[in-house]
Amino acid sequence: MSRPDLHDLSVAQLAARLASRDVSSVEATQHFLSRIRQNDSLGAFLATDEEKSLTQAKAADARLAAGDRTPLLGVPLAHKDVFVTRDFPTTAGSKMLANYRSPFDATVVSQLAAQGMVTLGKLNCDEFAMGSGNDNSAYRPAKNPWDTERVPGGSSGGSAAAVAARLVPAATGTDTGGSIRQPASLTGITGIKPTYGRCSRYGMVAFASSLDQAGPMARSAEDCALLLSGMAGPDLDRDSTSLDMPAVDYATFLIADGAGGTRAEPLKGLRIGLPTQFFGAGCSADVLTAVRSALAELEKLGATLVDVSLPLTELSIPVYYVIAPAEASSNLSRFDGVRYGHRAAKYTDLNDMYKKSRSEGFGDEVTRRIMIGTYVLSHGYYDAYYLKAQKIRRLIAEDFQKAFSQCDIIAGPVSPTVAWKIGEKSDDPVASYLADIYTLSSSLAGLPGMSVPAGFGEGGMPVGLQLIGNYFREGQLLSTAHQFQMATDWHQRKPQGM
Repeated sequence: MSRPDLHDLSVAQLAARLASRDVSSVEATQHFLSRIRQNDSLGAFLATDEEKSLTQAKAADARLAAGDRTPLLGVPLAHKDVFVTRDFPTTAGSKMLANYRSPFDATVVSQLAAQGMVTLGKLNCDEFAMGSGNDNSAYRPAKNPWDTERVPGGSSGGSAAAVAARLVPAATGTDTGGSIRQPASLTGITGIKPTYGRCSRYGMVAFASSLDQAGPMARSAEDCALLLSGMAGPDLDRDSTSLDMPAVDYATFLIADGAGGTRAEPLKGLRIGLPTQFFGAGCSADVLTAVRSALAELEKLGATLVDVSLPLTELSIPVYYVIAPAEASSNLSRFDGVRYGHRAAKYTDLNDMYKKSRSEGFGDEVTRRIMIGTYVLSHGYYDAYYLKAQKIRRLIAEDFQKAFSQCDIIAGPVSPTVAWKIGEKSDDPVASYLADIYTLSSSLAGLPGMSVPAGFGEGGMPVGLQLIGNYFREGQLLSTAHQFQMATDWHQRKPQGM
């Protein structure tokens, strides 16, 4: 019997009900599958398989009946469609991979499956994770459940829309230049990008290998802590960029992480840095108002606000859009109609097959980035563009370390505006690129960062507060966000009718 309140439960609450046997995993899975069918017009999902999901749920119930109490056992989730999966097709939002079936699961997928989580399906995304609005998907755009005429952000837009609309309790996402944090901000949910290398990239369809990182998207910091604990950990045999660091139980960090915090001031002793470059004319007034109100709440909790500077912030956009397309050009060269992906039906010779297969398989934005990347890596331009961008990238990382000598966490807006209308920036890719101005620099530095619901702006659309930590300080970020969420209810708000 379906329980109408199940979709309003957090991951932690649902896990507790499953552990107490008050609800079964099959019942929860059926409930969410029903909601996915009812809200198909949001475009959040690209693939579901009810039989596969229910088989996983029955296996989880058997483990629960046997006394297994793994923290995430039986909880449903869905995966961004850049993680390969055996039981569901993987397209990366592209016609190039239409109907592709992987013979193995991505490490992130297999780790969460080992925890007993039930996969509900695959979530929509910008093609090969290239975009800021999810309107670059080759199949259909995902819609923001707060206003279905607006984007949910990208590239993890399907993940964000599904969590915000209560179609799933949580989802996986990937963040190359802000693709977890920005959609989380635009849809009013919580998302965290861990330190580069914390989560294995094995089985993640590659966009930019030195930037791509997996992370969880859920309603709260508590839920993200539970998910990240299950996702993160070393994978040295299969991912050369994986960190040789043991798995961490991030739930243990959900207490005050300051110096001598009290119940009244749990963040006492925590220094929060405010980069002057994040609070200038480029950020809309409604976003700044919500962010400053959130910062005032953090002050009430005992934190101290200090001014810091990240002078190379403006250069993060040109640096990112040299490095990321260069890596994309290399990574996507394998999709040629021979080794992987779509092959044209008609062609005259091998060269013609390459051209037609790639032209038919890739969308405009992917083609644009491949061409840019090939250009900056070509003879005569490598030193002028790619090498110089890598040098500036190191300087951007050094800027952050100088700032962290004055503070513990850096805070500011996630996106300069609230969600925009679907198609509004389709003809102006540079305008779309500018939406990532506050997230790109920390990605280039490989730092952990998260988005926390912080209020609403123009049109009643959500605004996120960005928290950036030093390397391996995900626990401190989650702790700070958790204390903020215990004092506010922004993360509990949901779109009307959901």
